[in-house]
Amino acid sequence: MTTPVTAVIAFGSNLGKSTDTIRLAAERLSRHPGIASLRLSPLYRTAPVGYTDQPDFVNAAALIETTLDAYALLSLLHTVEQDAGRERSFRNAPRTLDLDIIDYGGQTKDDPALTLPHPRAHLR
Repeated sequence: MTTPVTAVIAFGSNLGKSTDTIRLAAERLSRHPGIASLRLSPLYRTAPVGYTDQPDFVNAAALIETTLDAYALLSLLHTVEQDAGRERSFRNAPRTLDLDIIDYGGQTKDDPALTLPHPRAHLR
């Protein structure tokens, strides 16, 4: 059996029913067999960064315990985003759901698929 790893996931949304989208995404993740626990922070609003001609974001963070490796977790997050209608039109574009791994067990990675900790973790 794989030992669970503690990870931090950032949630963001500024299109559609953002509050509902984030709560549903957290619920879906918490039901995944590779996620042993998920504790979601309160929701909060932030102004957009980079491309600012868009609505404010609803954000949250979650502390999870997972047996998924970092790449499998990233794949799961991308699937949840896609199922929520995420379109990747340009950097910092408005989005129905954005899920990022901020930290994964304190690991450091820097490859084209995954950078850990998240390169903008200090801003979140």
